[in-house]
Amino acid sequence: MATAVKFPPLPLYPSQPNPYPNFNAPKPMLSPCRSLAIRCAKRTGKQRYPSEKKKLRRVNETLLQNNIKNRAEGFWRLSKLGVPAHKDPGKDFIGVSLPLLEAIAKVLEFPVAAMLPQEAFSIVRKSFDARKVLKEPQFVYTVDMDVKKLLNLEPRTWDFIYRLEPKLGVIEYMPKEDIPADLIRILHDCKQTHNGFKLEERQDTHGKDSNELPLLKKPKVAVIGSGPSGLFASLVLGELGAEVTLIERGQAVEQRGRDIGALVVRRVLQSESNFCFGEGGAGTWSDGKLVTRIGRNSDSVQAVMKTLVQFGAPSNILVDGKPHLGTDRLVPLLRNFRQHLKGLGVDIKFGTRLNDLIVENKHVLGVKVCDARHGPGYDDKKLSYDAVVLAVGHSARDVYPMLLEHNVDLLPKDFAVGLRIEHPQQLINGIQYSTLATEVHEGRGRVPVADYKVVKYISEGNDGASSASDDLIRSCYSFCMCPGGQVVLTSTNPSELCINGMSFSRRASRWANAALVVTVSSNDFDSFQSYGPLAGVEFQREFERRAAIMGGGNFVVPVQAVTDFLENKLSVTSLPPSSYRLGVQASNLHEIFPSYITQALQHAILNIDKELPGFISQDALLHGVETRTSSPVQILRHADTYESTSLKGLYPIGEGAGYAGGIVSAAVDGMYCGFAVAKSLSLYQGDIESVLGKPQKNTGFVKY
Repeated sequence: MATAVKFPPLPLYPSQPNPYPNFNAPKPMLSPCRSLAIRCAKRTGKQRYPSEKKKLRRVNETLLQNNIKNRAEGFWRLSKLGVPAHKDPGKDFIGVSLPLLEAIAKVLEFPVAAMLPQEAFSIVRKSFDARKVLKEPQFVYTVDMDVKKLLNLEPRTWDFIYRLEPKLGVIEYMPKEDIPADLIRILHDCKQTHNGFKLEERQDTHGKDSNELPLLKKPKVAVIGSGPSGLFASLVLGELGAEVTLIERGQAVEQRGRDIGALVVRRVLQSESNFCFGEGGAGTWSDGKLVTRIGRNSDSVQAVMKTLVQFGAPSNILVDGKPHLGTDRLVPLLRNFRQHLKGLGVDIKFGTRLNDLIVENKHVLGVKVCDARHGPGYDDKKLSYDAVVLAVGHSARDVYPMLLEHNVDLLPKDFAVGLRIEHPQQLINGIQYSTLATEVHEGRGRVPVADYKVVKYISEGNDGASSASDDLIRSCYSFCMCPGGQVVLTSTNPSELCINGMSFSRRASRWANAALVVTVSSNDFDSFQSYGPLAGVEFQREFERRAAIMGGGNFVVPVQAVTDFLENKLSVTSLPPSSYRLGVQASNLHEIFPSYITQALQHAILNIDKELPGFISQDALLHGVETRTSSPVQILRHADTYESTSLKGLYPIGEGAGYAGGIVSAAVDGMYCGFAVAKSLSLYQGDIESVLGKPQKNTGFVKY
């Protein structure tokens, strides 16, 4: 016979027989509330950045001063809520489950989790934690609790809310819910509150001031490049009323997909439409990672993420701790983005290459362009613009010499080079998840496809051994890890060989790959000093040419088993399989890079295997080379206006300019620049930071 479950009695407020108490009334019969204390949560993983801790401390200090006067309203953000993997519905579920309510109830000290109404809670973040320090893998949540809704649905939670204390980084109080808007909504609000004027109204009133000339037409802006920074800059400028021309040397995603197919199947490389050039930039045919180190919760990053959702990205990227899209989702998203821009009147010119800038008296007056199928100087067209936004990617190397001819300030920038390592995905699943690896099911299971992120510091002064001393001068780290992905060709020249990784949204491939790269700086470019600020570009090219020769041409990639690489030997008969579809050639990869890079890679792999036992495997294969981790050049610009320090009217942005290191950071850079250009053209009079928040400093040197 079934036994009735007896719930412990829930304590009600003694002086309130009514189940809906007067929350603002004094509570003399309740034992004195403990004084609020700022406590730091136990650190089990990566700590917060100092800026984040400072912000949280400031918020909690304010709460201490105000003593949270009205606890019946507002929101509590509950972080680090762990749900064991075997209890959670799985990675694709972003609702509020009973196991999550149990974790919430534990924080509230509420005795019956099932009585907590799901509607009072919303998921802010969900990530998967399978570190070995845990008893078992778990999903980790951040949840916002709506106090008013919770009390309306379950008034017996009042006593527990009344005693809830802020704890730094774990329990935070917010007077109101922070819901960042997408960029289109932000721009529409800006147009409505633009000092009381819209663009059309401004055209009628601009000439009323006798000191100003009437505005007879919209200002004209050219945006060069349709990567994330160029797209978002175009969106801002188009919405705010500029006449925008988006110039892209590559093709739209439909044609670009066919060109990439011809490369993979028939080895036909289109120099202007490939894995690097075309609509969406180099990230389109990649993993579509949306991770960033410029503040995941910042208004600017949230604006980018929500805008991507508006254009077709799945809503779970707003919650996922490691959001990504995959090429299959990026292609339709970009089509939607394009249609929106066209609806704003943006003129998009695909297959059009920038050949030169039109400059007079250190001021950019326009651009010279031509059909990308023809060589420079053939049938050039001169187009006049009031401003030129330079949003080319870091593979558009022909742009840098052109800028030098106009005496544009360029500086060499640190970056990283190395090799791409590939394992069977099943092996990585086993290393990271142990027995839980069976739950992956090629991306369709309850837990995410396993990945990894490693950083090892190498001291040359100590024979490459890791150390914590001050003489650490290089880091070797994993970059652009693609679980369930494949190795692809990112060359733009047949005489140069460069590779990258990509994956689709489900990450269902049987391989896992990641770049293992070593930091380099201008101190390493001594033999290329004659190239001036472009020494880093030639440094990259040197190793790409060596790799092409070593592979034997025809885009065949030189490879070496990890075990052979560590022993500096060549085995040609026992290579593990590779996902790279254009062929591999057994090679001694020690002959590509200088010894300091090769030795750093060797020591890093040995140390990674200590952290991830089994990383060194007979099935692990190294591919050469990965050189384009970030731009080797930075185009100097003013921090507030985004305008070049050398040429008026030129606005260098994104990865190619050295100010971003991924899809999200490039998009954010494009947004800020769009507002800055609009402000310089009198299309926007407000404060940019009041709209997007203060921009995060980003050098374009980002470790994924």
